[in-house]
Amino acid sequence: MSALIGLFLKLSAFSALAFGGINALLPALYELSVTQEHWLTTQTFADFFAIAQAAPGPNLMTVTLIGWHVSGVIGAVVASIAICWPSSIMVYFLQNYISNMRNLKKQKMIQFAASALAVGLVLGSAWGISSQINQNLQAYALTLATIIVVLFTRWHPLYFIGIGGALGVLGLI
Repeated sequence: MSALIGLFLKLSAFSALAFGGINALLPALYELSVTQEHWLTTQTFADFFAIAQAAPGPNLMTVTLIGWHVSGVIGAVVASIAICWPSSIMVYFLQNYISNMRNLKKQKMIQFAASALAVGLVLGSAWGISSQINQNLQAYALTLATIIVVLFTRWHPLYFIGIGGALGVLGLI
């Protein structure tokens, strides 16, 4: 039971600090679940992240899978609730406050600043996670190729998840 309480409290704290969504939290989530609590290995964390990215629905599936790994179905439910409730309450009140602002210039400024902050946090998270998960030159090359192709073409990133999976199954990365 103490694992469930720890899971709930730590993920609730993450939710209160999460700006930019689950992807912005990934380095801290990795640190917590792999390094501090030893709930997962690096490979399991990477697998859970890949599943969450490939599956339809919200990115919080990574957290749900961590909870499931820690304590089964109850852990998955606890983790999902913990990561959602604080930020949902804060966003509700913040959005009401921003919507009721009379100065439209300030309102737009806050919204643009929040958007820029979220993008920056997600990019920083991507950098942190890729440096922790990539363990050889081939993995770094695939990451770099994915970034370049996604930025300059219309290819969907799911193709690269499939390519990465196939290369992993073949033992090439």
